[in-house]
Amino acid sequence: MNDTRFTETPPQSTDFCMLDYECAYIEGRSVRMSYKHIEQATQSYNTALINRGWRRFGCYYFHPICNGCNECKSVRIDVNNFKLRKSQKKAIKRNRETEIIIQKPTISQAHIDLYNRYHAFKHKQDNWSHRNISPREYRENFVEGAHDFGKEVLYIKDGKLIGVDLIDILDDGISSIYCYYDPDYLNLSLGTYSLLYQVELAKVLELPWIYLGYWVDGCKAFSYKPKFQPQEILDGFPKVDEISDWKTFETLEK
Repeated sequence: MNDTRFTETPPQSTDFCMLDYECAYIEGRSVRMSYKHIEQATQSYNTALINRGWRRFGCYYFHPICNGCNECKSVRIDVNNFKLRKSQKKAIKRNRETEIIIQKPTISQAHIDLYNRYHAFKHKQDNWSHRNISPREYRENFVEGAHDFGKEVLYIKDGKLIGVDLIDILDDGISSIYCYYDPDYLNLSLGTYSLLYQVELAKVLELPWIYLGYWVDGCKAFSYKPKFQPQEILDGFPKVDEISDWKTFETLEK
């Protein structure tokens, strides 16, 4: 499906790229990222960038520009045609008593502690690199730059915070930024449930897409993404004044 060009005046940005560093998705590869630092992003410009393969953390928008590698492909869920799997229905049932709060992104000690516990767990289970995040880093990554379109979805159980899902509400969908949860509540499948909630929220808001970020074939960290069908894929990172050519991605079906 083709999407329209962005014709408004873009907000002021500082553009730069980082030096190469080790790729977390493909062993033996290096990564280089192109960045835009935008302090006053609008929802429409955010939409145009996400629709063209960019991601947002705080005031920073980025996408890979790796030398000799084009494995990162942007994917999005077709909300209107989404079909629940049996396992996903079970995740919904498990969370019947989970409280959900949607609000502007915030920071608290509960956020920091939960984030660090989750990453320590992923380090032990999946060998993720791990270093405790500081309040300053958390604020820069997940609170700043949200403006009126960034939200956090809080999951509450037994009177405590057990999950946080950071999202952007776009003109044409929802962008999944980052999700983390309490490893003591693995039985709730909060990673799956949070995406299912995004789908339901998109339906309520009459938005057709859930932007999932990147797909790298064979990467374990992205193995959950093919379970949300149907999907579309974008190859490359067109400019905002160019049409983004999303195509049906049937090869993700498993």
